[in-house]
Amino acid sequence: MDINVRKFKASDAEAVASVVAKTLRESNSKDYSQEYIENEIRQMPATFFIDKAKQTHFYVFCDQQKVIGTGAIGSYWGSTTEFSLFDIFVLPTYQGQGIGHLIIETLEQDTYFQRARRVEIPASITGLEFYQHMGYDFKDGRDVVDEERLYRLEKVRY
Repeated sequence: MDINVRKFKASDAEAVASVVAKTLRESNSKDYSQEYIENEIRQMPATFFIDKAKQTHFYVFCDQQKVIGTGAIGSYWGSTTEFSLFDIFVLPTYQGQGIGHLIIETLEQDTYFQRARRVEIPASITGLEFYQHMGYDFKDGRDVVDEERLYRLEKVRY
């Protein structure tokens, strides 16, 4: 499999929204209710990703021309030394094939990550073990989900 990595373009927005919806419905359904998932999907239409790409370095991961994964890195609440990872999704049929690792590696090579003192990720219950494997630990040692039903993980670089 030859995966093409590139910056998000507005023309990718519908495909990205589809990848996110499919992944949430199939991969996250064991950890979240259908109501929760559908609410998340409603909050992330194609226009959401166009706006997100204006505020972050947003990447798409393609198998030939098909968008199969996404990931972004952006400022943590306006900081110039702290950043967050966002919208890390891999189509279910491509999970377990190293695409998630490629997304994290790509984001960790980004200029934002390279200048970061600390990088945070709001991790789903479903993704927790993967992010821990990639070196992210519980922020402030808090190993419980927050009000958004997400874990707050971080990687402190220095």
